[in-house]
Amino acid sequence: MSYKTKLMQGNQAVAEGAIAAGVTFFGGYPITPSTEVAESLARALPAVGGKFIQMEDEIAGIGVIIGAALTGKKVMTATSGPGFSLKQELLGYACIAEIPMVIVNVQRVGPSTGQPTAPAQGDVMQARWGTHGDHPVIALTPGSVPECFDLTIKAYELSEKYRMPVILLLDEIIGHMRERIDLPASYDQIVKPQRKLPAVPPEEFRAYKPDADLVPPMAPFGSGYRWHVTGLVHDEYGFPDGSPAATQACLDRLHAKINNNLDEIVLYEEYLLEDAEVAVLAYGGAARTAYAAVDAAREKGIKAGLFRPITMWPFPEKQVKALADKVKHLIVAEMNFGQYVIEVERAVAGKVPVTLHAKYNSEAITPNELLATIEKCK
Repeated sequence: MSYKTKLMQGNQAVAEGAIAAGVTFFGGYPITPSTEVAESLARALPAVGGKFIQMEDEIAGIGVIIGAALTGKKVMTATSGPGFSLKQELLGYACIAEIPMVIVNVQRVGPSTGQPTAPAQGDVMQARWGTHGDHPVIALTPGSVPECFDLTIKAYELSEKYRMPVILLLDEIIGHMRERIDLPASYDQIVKPQRKLPAVPPEEFRAYKPDADLVPPMAPFGSGYRWHVTGLVHDEYGFPDGSPAATQACLDRLHAKINNNLDEIVLYEEYLLEDAEVAVLAYGGAARTAYAAVDAAREKGIKAGLFRPITMWPFPEKQVKALADKVKHLIVAEMNFGQYVIEVERAVAGKVPVTLHAKYNSEAITPNELLATIEKCK
């Protein structure tokens, strides 16, 4: 495969990844610090026969991509914290109706309008629990500009395969930083994620009858297959069924199609953990600091390492438990008041001490700040 080298923002790399994955429709509303995703796709989509539409608000932005996804299109919307809050009701609709899509959330300081251009990681729990009800979530978090490109494609692989929304959870640091990226010279070289289509004639089609992998094939609207879409608990035809049996069967399947495939879905990176006694767990922009802090600790003779979750949700429970069996201390570094640390503490279950290094004053964690915490925990 031949490549072209670019200097590119993380947000721009997300847009390139969307085009490479075969996205042909974007609907959304501009909001700092995600606006470059929309701007880039406004230019790129018409060139590949796609459509871009700016809606009147964030709610309409997710509404139109649900409609486009039902016609068979690969779709994207992008936002930040306040807009992500507005999208939650329709995100829940897409979860129960099993509509594939990718939602980009470039986090900023909150709550409410907060600080529009300041870095934060305060939407971690919102990504998991923002909409109501019991349902699984897939959220991926890039730690570099090249990974913004790669994980956007991965997001579509997961969304199309498991027929569900996938959240691409950036923060302002990763969204706005610029790095070298080697892009394929032609996106024709990239295998496009494909949605599973029905293998039966229209008269035999049941919209929510799952295959052995627990994922139902999805027929595009307008292709001759008729089916009903609802936000209510439904039967295999898509029509409402509020019985206890149907409710449990629906929710069990939504969870099982993810839980049965955690080894494929859960992505992570381990850095200098082979002999580590102190492990830092960090993600996104905070992980950029952690690399430098771990290297500085090693120079001082401290056996430090980094565990970086790439799949934030589902939580990498098996990997974190294994890490707790190896090290003497875990440090969770995040740009919020302390969110992911709660899951880490739950998984570790007291095996080793867990220390939170939190920063939430609109500034990034510095390597020296994190190094000082490592030194205290060695």
